[in-house]
Amino acid sequence: MPDLTRRNFIKASAVAGAAITLGKIAASPPPAADIPAALPPSPSWADKPMRWAQLTLVENDPATFDAQFWFDYFRRTHSDAACLSAGGCVAYYPTEVAFHHRSAWLGDRDVFGELVDGCRKMGMVVLARTDPHATYDDVKAAHPDWIAVTADGQPRRHWASPEMWVTCGLGPYNFEFMTAVKREIMSRYRVDGIFINRWDGAGMCYCEHCRANFRAASGLELPRSDSMKDPAHRAYVLWRQERLFGLWRLWDAEVRKINPDSCVIPNTGGGAASSLDMGQIGELAPTLMADRQSRRGLMAPWANGKNGKEYRAAMGRKPIVGIFSVGLDEVYRWKDAVQNPEEVRLWVADGLANGLRPWFTKFGGSINDPRWLKPVEEIYAWCHGAERYLRNERPLARVAIVYSQQTAWFYSGERGAPNAVEDAALGWYQALIEARVPFEMVHDRLLDGAHLAPFRTLILPNIAALSDAQCDQLRQFVARGGGLVATSEASLCDEMGNPRKDFALADLFGASWRGGCEGPMHNAYLRLEHDSAPGHPLLRGLEDAPRIIHGVWRVEVAANAPCPSPPLTLIPSYPDLPMEKVYARQPRTNIPQVFLRELPSAGRVAYFPWDIDRTYWDVLAVDHGKLLRNAVAWATHEDAPVSVTGPGLLDVTFWRQKDSLTVHLVNLTNPMMLKGPVRELIPVGEQRVRVQMPDGLNARGLRLLVAGTTPEIRQTDGWLAVTVPPFAAHEVIAIDV
Repeated sequence: MPDLTRRNFIKASAVAGAAITLGKIAASPPPAADIPAALPPSPSWADKPMRWAQLTLVENDPATFDAQFWFDYFRRTHSDAACLSAGGCVAYYPTEVAFHHRSAWLGDRDVFGELVDGCRKMGMVVLARTDPHATYDDVKAAHPDWIAVTADGQPRRHWASPEMWVTCGLGPYNFEFMTAVKREIMSRYRVDGIFINRWDGAGMCYCEHCRANFRAASGLELPRSDSMKDPAHRAYVLWRQERLFGLWRLWDAEVRKINPDSCVIPNTGGGAASSLDMGQIGELAPTLMADRQSRRGLMAPWANGKNGKEYRAAMGRKPIVGIFSVGLDEVYRWKDAVQNPEEVRLWVADGLANGLRPWFTKFGGSINDPRWLKPVEEIYAWCHGAERYLRNERPLARVAIVYSQQTAWFYSGERGAPNAVEDAALGWYQALIEARVPFEMVHDRLLDGAHLAPFRTLILPNIAALSDAQCDQLRQFVARGGGLVATSEASLCDEMGNPRKDFALADLFGASWRGGCEGPMHNAYLRLEHDSAPGHPLLRGLEDAPRIIHGVWRVEVAANAPCPSPPLTLIPSYPDLPMEKVYARQPRTNIPQVFLRELPSAGRVAYFPWDIDRTYWDVLAVDHGKLLRNAVAWATHEDAPVSVTGPGLLDVTFWRQKDSLTVHLVNLTNPMMLKGPVRELIPVGEQRVRVQMPDGLNARGLRLLVAGTTPEIRQTDGWLAVTVPPFAAHEVIAIDV
């Protein structure tokens, strides 16, 4: 598959209205000279830290905060790495770079240097934090071209601090000025790395540099809309990425010239919604910080673990750090708030269970509310004691959800519901949590045999945008015996979101697109065909249900291969008012609403031509959850590596370390699970756990790391069984092998 972003800019030869394709990416000079083509080695320290601390200073901190307090707290929390404010918007050291704004309270002090020295005396890894997204009147007066410009040509005032100006992230402010700042910091302090916050701009910029650079790279003017049909918008998505990856390489090369055992770590990445290619991020970053600090809105506590899975899909075995805030993270930005300790415990527990190394962040050096200090200290003390069981080598899950950034970037979803892609993934995530299935996530540009080897089943939650090469990789996976579960418009567009005439995976699905999509449907149902498909595994747990609700959006398809006795068929929508008219006009149609295929000498494929996953996230109907669970079990067609039986809602993960295995159980059973913050941790009842011992391993011993007890275990035929007593937030079954 042609690479979207591999050190080249897009050269769009398309005329107005034509589609930009991956094949039209052409080479042009990089944004800065002397950027190495080869990936530099990881710094020697990258895998060492297990517990991070971040102190983000405010401008008046040099006059008010107590540095010794923080050194003592870092010691009590066993923190082995720190991220400390250095420069950018505000310099906390006596900078000599012109226009680098010193704190007005700095005086003759070198606050950053004092903090670096104190942390180094404790043997901590130290990162310098910079933030280049805003600046002051003197900079605008001297370099007006460094300031971001709105679509109507006006320089942008900062939205929260109107005395400041928003900088352009893609122009000389970052490429020249901030490069000089990073050189100065590394030359003076030889820190282990530089962490860059808000480095990638604050929305579309129409400054002279952005206009000229984009025109030179694409032949187009900067887009004035975010329409997926606009060729300029598509070109901009790719051009912006190349500009930022070039900036990353420039900064990294410059600091490594001074300290070869260092690096820069931009605060970047995430899941499908991330604007930068996670595949390339995974190559460039020796370690990365997943910056999902806490819950907001209707976010589940498993969102922290989901972030870990998304990063790991691109990072592999590289260390991933999970930033968590001690305060609220709502849209109202109460940055000095303190989060409820039970909420913090549950959030961090799910991050730990999913391979994130904790990083607490505190805004401001003064303590306005001390209630967070003890809970974080207790969490870190436990992590310190359990450290060898948290140094994971690989997850042992056999199921994976594919996530697709190119679908998020280029798929318009015009034939489906709004947020059809992300909500579909969230629906699958919730369903697998409820089913207690250990699972991972896979990036759609990493579908080669090596990346997919650990998995038995892949899930495509409305992954509409797939290239021909990616579809071939999925065919090879199924040919090797893998299972595939897909929904809605999977593979109905190419990698740039251009619609196809049929599913690229129609041969696997056993179904072809008929050119339409019905929705939003009201009052539609599924007939469960118990007579023609008696005892079908897809209908497990629904034996007494003659019909269940349908979804909201249905892709119109027709079978292109034999489809005998489908277990789900369509009952079309019928009126829901007046009540006298609420009766099915077609109580039976024989139109399949799931296509199940057992391919000879290969794997199994299940395709739902409707938004079962998106609807599940929308309404959380129990029947849909059972269908999703059963489809995965049918496609996987092997024993799960871990089974957990007992009451409650648990996130279950399974890990291998050098000399041990761990099973994490995170208790999500809480009335505030889907709308935080958690008020109290409610213990879940006794759990019976069976673990399949991989590679013929035998257990030498077993401990429950949170309870601190050694329960009785039973080993038979390669399986280990243990009963876990009630626990509040988190329990870890640690098996020495």
